[in-house]
Amino acid sequence: TMDADTVEPMDSAYSLTPEELAAAVEACGGQAWRATQIGQWLYGGRVERWDAMTNVAAALRQALAARLRDLDGTARVREAAEEGGGTTKLLLDLHDGEMIETVIIPARDRATVCVSSQVGCAFHCAFCASGLHGVTRSLACGEIVAQAVRAAQRIGSRPDNIVFMGIGEPFANYDAVLKAARLMNDPRGLGIGARKITISTCGVVPGIARLAGEGTQFELSVSLHAPTQALREKLMPVASQWPLEALMAACRDYTARTNRIITFEYTLVAGFNDGPEHARALIALLKGLKCRVNLIPLNPVAEFAGKTPDPRVCEVFLACLERAGVNTTLRRSKGRGVNASCGQLRHRSLRDRNDP
Repeated sequence: TMDADTVEPMDSAYSLTPEELAAAVEACGGQAWRATQIGQWLYGGRVERWDAMTNVAAALRQALAARLRDLDGTARVREAAEEGGGTTKLLLDLHDGEMIETVIIPARDRATVCVSSQVGCAFHCAFCASGLHGVTRSLACGEIVAQAVRAAQRIGSRPDNIVFMGIGEPFANYDAVLKAARLMNDPRGLGIGARKITISTCGVVPGIARLAGEGTQFELSVSLHAPTQALREKLMPVASQWPLEALMAACRDYTARTNRIITFEYTLVAGFNDGPEHARALIALLKGLKCRVNLIPLNPVAEFAGKTPDPRVCEVFLACLERAGVNTTLRRSKGRGVNASCGQLRHRSLRDRNDP
């Protein structure tokens, strides 16, 4: 539990655990139980202003507003882009003028929200627009949680699933990401089941090892994209820092320690990693590992020369893995608009800002 005096004046209410929020309420002269009411307004009511909390005394609201960053200053929706297939991309302005993306992905009667963990990304994967401008800073826990809350406002209910697959590398902001995931999971927060929350990594081995020891039920997704070290290095600079052999050892250790399945994301790039020989190499790489594979036909990015494979090539790759007993899905992409891929809406907005 955080001591009341350690709550930063410019922190956000969405950065605080229920216990920390109670400490902040007491520090502002209120009774600790008022934190339960405030939590209901934050996560159930999804209010944007302290003065909307009508059953909380005005003096306490004012004291909290002075102590904690105003709720609508955590993440304001500046622009929304509708993509094909109903995907909604929100561009959120942060208190310091930076921008991040949050994506709402509908599927039948469910809504998945994809949240960002950093402003930009330092890992520069070849087909991802998130790293085009480098990394500016990591997000605070409250800036991550607020994305899910703002998305819930737009959906009209809490999200069914949360995926940490937006801008940034979650394990490069490990503490804030894990705290945010716990707050989203907490029944006093958004109350989303732990197994409905997925943390994705491009292959940061120490983060995988650390998550294995947390005792959580969160899902782990690893961006693999190639079955060999040589190919992976061409797509993902992270492969030079943590080679494929070390990554797979960490993944096997993770499944052994947690007994949980890992999802491997594999983007199919025409003529690069989509042939039967690549499928066979992937099968060998994953042999005996508790996992599933999510095949993703490349969503073209202007800055990457790779092309989307023919659908028949994707189907052959899928069939090859399935015959080998690998649990595999093939994403039939939603939204091939110009801003559909991660980081592209932010990239366009930064470009427009710099080239009026």
